[in-house]
Amino acid sequence: MICFSARSRFRWLRQLCALACVLFGCCALPASRAQELDKPLQTIEGEVTAFAFAPDGRIAYSIRRVFKTKEYDLQRDDIWLQDSNNKRRRLLAGEKFTRGNAPFTYAVDSLRWSPNGRLILAELFTTAVIDPDTGKTQDTPMTFVLDDSGKEIKLGGNDSVIKDSLNASWILDSSTIIYLTEAVKPRALFSFRYATISNGLGGSAFEGRTFMDSDRLPGVNAAIAIERDRTQSGPPRLQRLDLLAQDDKELATLEGYAGGLTVSPSGKKVAYFIDNEVLEVRDLTSPDRVARLRIGLGIFHWSPDESRILLKRAPERKTADLVWIDVPQLAAPPRGTQPAVSQPTPSPILHDLGFRDFAFSADGRFLGVVPPGQRNLLLFPIPR
Repeated sequence: MICFSARSRFRWLRQLCALACVLFGCCALPASRAQELDKPLQTIEGEVTAFAFAPDGRIAYSIRRVFKTKEYDLQRDDIWLQDSNNKRRRLLAGEKFTRGNAPFTYAVDSLRWSPNGRLILAELFTTAVIDPDTGKTQDTPMTFVLDDSGKEIKLGGNDSVIKDSLNASWILDSSTIIYLTEAVKPRALFSFRYATISNGLGGSAFEGRTFMDSDRLPGVNAAIAIERDRTQSGPPRLQRLDLLAQDDKELATLEGYAGGLTVSPSGKKVAYFIDNEVLEVRDLTSPDRVARLRIGLGIFHWSPDESRILLKRAPERKTADLVWIDVPQLAAPPRGTQPAVSQPTPSPILHDLGFRDFAFSADGRFLGVVPPGQRNLLLFPIPR
């Protein structure tokens, strides 16, 4: 019998290591410290793989689900919704989600709400058997479209899945989807494409151009993106993209780009790693005003007031502690010089415990975190 899941064996090893840390206290954070964790305002039980706050405070989340067939152990995550009255209902039973005849498995990587709060994009990491005789499999990212009642939204009346899609998001009309597709492998450069509910898959956006990353600007049909030519010979360039008119404005040429592109809640600032150690923060209204912080590569979110970032000091899906990092005042460096690099003092929260995932609510009142082990979703007021 062949067993496979939506992650490589290395992910399973990481999960096993994280579990060992919790059970046996063999890591830097002793298991006994878990007793010090302040009582959360709310707990959503289940092995949570992704979650997202709706504009009105509801929460979409996915729960890892594994089941057996005659030949395989399959993972297909369920998708759930907690409404404003804290009632929970399942939107998707993963075991019933099928595509074609080939056995396949998936994990939900991320969830994203539409501006009107009625539709959800679920990014899936899928693995399908393409040769039953040898057990050969193929990994494919795709985006599943559904509404808040659990109904599949068939784009153009055809399919509710956009294959080979990453980082999908809604245009403000809540009926057009813009997404990235791989242009240079493995995940080095991407191209923009679009789809609509009424007409299905569309064509390319920003034809012939390639990008390293993008993040949406709030409240407008625009994005901030890192552009680089297909040959990767030129430097990364920070661009403001009008997603409807397909116009652009170059904001800055970057010294480097290592990931993490994240627009602030107001849309006035952006932050990204220029290498594996240094985070650069830039003023989008005056792009020459910047600050650089030596904090080490990790996953971060802006605080609601944009005075700080909350950093998980580890790559995505790995467990690490959460720390506040103060954002210094942005300033233009003297002509002909590079911005100075400061080294801020991290301020740990939640007793230095490690977490796999975290996010702020849309209204800026709550912090959701997923610890290792049971991986329940815990909600806290935003720590000071």
